[in-house]
Amino acid sequence: MGKSTIVALVAERHPVIFSVSATTRPARPGEHHGVDYLFVNTDQFAELRDRGELLEWAEYNGRLYGTPRSPVEEALHRGESVLLDIEVQGALQVKQLYPEALTIFVAPPSLDDLRRRLEGRGDTSPDEIAGRIEIARWQLQMAGRVFDHLVVNDRVERAVDEILRILTAPDPPER
Repeated sequence: MGKSTIVALVAERHPVIFSVSATTRPARPGEHHGVDYLFVNTDQFAELRDRGELLEWAEYNGRLYGTPRSPVEEALHRGESVLLDIEVQGALQVKQLYPEALTIFVAPPSLDDLRRRLEGRGDTSPDEIAGRIEIARWQLQMAGRVFDHLVVNDRVERAVDEILRILTAPDPPER
């Protein structure tokens, strides 16, 4: 199980608002518009981006992903914590806007393990897997420079527990 599972479990156990990202990728089986992602076409995404309606955005493996700005800002204005499921490029943008944002990179135990997980899902082509492995290699190199914490997802429950400890620490340690 991967990052989405961890994000869902953390959101169940900690008082956060989960930010639903917009994406140009097609929905996978079992995913629902407005719940898992806001599934939009490239023109719709470009409109959101060009109107400044995205807090952050990035291209990942040929698809566009971004965080709608207004739900995040509204939740922060109410004093709520917001959980974003974003990647390195997006985290850099968020840190520029909100330097106090707490960032946690969820890493696979190894790139071989990531490859096995992607192959086991059965919904990712070999070319897509190869692309994602190359992106993951770059992200792992960048993670220490961008994120406040790195959590290895060797076991989902252990990773969730570690993230919850980070989120509930009275004064999160500096990296």
